[in-house]
Amino acid sequence: MTEISKQISNSARALGIKEGDTVLVHSSLRSLGGATACEVIEGLTDCLGSEGTLVFPTLSYMNCNPSKPNFDYYETRSNVGYLPEYFRTEVEGVLRSMCPTHSCAALGKNAEYVVSGHKLDKTPCGSNSPFARIRELGGKILFIGCGINCNTSMHAVEELSEPDYLFGDDCEYTMTDQNGNSYKAVCRAHGFKGVTQCYYRLQELLNDEEHRIGNILSAECHLIDSIAMWEKADKKYREDPNYFTDRD
Repeated sequence: MTEISKQISNSARALGIKEGDTVLVHSSLRSLGGATACEVIEGLTDCLGSEGTLVFPTLSYMNCNPSKPNFDYYETRSNVGYLPEYFRTEVEGVLRSMCPTHSCAALGKNAEYVVSGHKLDKTPCGSNSPFARIRELGGKILFIGCGINCNTSMHAVEELSEPDYLFGDDCEYTMTDQNGNSYKAVCRAHGFKGVTQCYYRLQELLNDEEHRIGNILSAECHLIDSIAMWEKADKKYREDPNYFTDRD
């Protein structure tokens, strides 16, 4: 392990990540100021230990959508940054969930459980999705240098109450799994027509233990407790369905 990897591991631990945690990571590699993707993965997996689980969103809605309705476990690229794509393609043992637009990749003790149910859902972030299962496992969400507005797990919370802006049309996709088997699947698209997402407003709901802020190398990082986020955000959605959006 390099010195930079050790620094990443120690900083993640100081932020509140513990051995055995399940952690979903949103990231900007550039924000870390020169760390390689390999060093980031090495540092985070060291912090989590052998009992932990590391998860990255490998969302592909720009590469798989109604105009390009084909998803391939191996070939469909993620469009949410370099680290998730590196993680899913270059790290041995990583598993990917089967969802045309909102897949995740996972490594570690709970990886199979995190990704295995996604194919059962008819929506991008349903009750069997990695986002829901990370909450079931009492996991955490880490944001490395990207702020908290890119919080895909909030879509899963939105799906509990279905605010009027959330869904678009259904689309039929051709899905090809890791064994080369193909099948048809219908998934309901997220819409968000006429609104801007404002998930940064979570900061107003979470206390200092539920939302921690610190640095990993040169990146400002946020660590959110998923159970607290789900409970407080769902309550707020039911009080005010538009709390986390602005109308365009």
